[in-house]
Amino acid sequence: MQKHDTKNYHIYGIGAALVDTEIEVDDAFLEENGVQKGMMTLVDTSRRNELITALENHLVYSSRACGGSGGNSAIAASYFGSRVFYSGRVADDDNGQFYIEDMKRAGVTTCQQHNNQGITGKCLVLVTPDAERSMNTFLGISETFSVQELDKEAIKASEYLYIEGYLVTSDCCRAAAVEAHRIATASGVKTSLSLSDPGMVQFFREGLEEMIGDGVDLLFCNKNEALKWAQTDDLDAAIESLKKITKTFAVTLGKRGALVFDGSELIKIDPYPVDKVVDTNGAGDMFAGAFLHGLTAGHGFKKAGELASMASAYIVSSYGPRLAPEKYEEILKTVIK
Repeated sequence: MQKHDTKNYHIYGIGAALVDTEIEVDDAFLEENGVQKGMMTLVDTSRRNELITALENHLVYSSRACGGSGGNSAIAASYFGSRVFYSGRVADDDNGQFYIEDMKRAGVTTCQQHNNQGITGKCLVLVTPDAERSMNTFLGISETFSVQELDKEAIKASEYLYIEGYLVTSDCCRAAAVEAHRIATASGVKTSLSLSDPGMVQFFREGLEEMIGDGVDLLFCNKNEALKWAQTDDLDAAIESLKKITKTFAVTLGKRGALVFDGSELIKIDPYPVDKVVDTNGAGDMFAGAFLHGLTAGHGFKKAGELASMASAYIVSSYGPRLAPEKYEEILKTVIK
């Protein structure tokens, strides 16, 4: 383990280390190939190969990029100016080497572990004309991310721990999230977590409850996830339910903006208008990364929400889960005056 200065990092993130590829499809393709629209579905090697064969003549929207939900948030926060440390697990293969170098290019300090026997995780992101993304994730070696890969000193040296909710699908990943939460809480580091996907709330609720433990300081979710968590159709009831597991939260509402709770006041965040939504992949990840940057930079919940709202609008206006580097500075100058 490295020796870290006190609060050397604004954010310490953990999540599945995946290399993403985005591909254009239509709804008929999803139906013909049994892909659940708008959801993250775990696939094995056989299923992934089956999809790749079916996709042979389709347009690849964006070149491969290191990602995974937590990774996308880490990169966003780093480009906005936060000091970020990120832990995941990749194999000693071409995608693994690419992942680490891509993270470093984004300014993120990484702690990925290599294993010659494994395969780096990959995600086929299928984008339909309505801009919805359907993710087919082969976790590969990222499924074995464990307590051993945590950099405890880096966690202690951070202002916020950020946990990707997708870690709930693996026993050892979930255990790592629980331990990271314990270390952070014991060290006075604020904890944050994303519910990640409606499917995670629906099928892995007990695991998420284990990861949340006695509660977190900040929780991210979208409206659908909030409603599923509270098992209600009423957003107001869902908000009250969230207050039982987190001190503060941000609920994204798509084209209606977001609601953020600072511990005492519920704040409406207006949406940032866009001419056309072309790809929603990474919108929630961008929101979380921008929001965490806003908080750790001292801008408060309202400004952090406005920054996250604008950044998310930019991301859905183009393909891929990240922006050109100069766009982050442009957003900052517009919101943080």
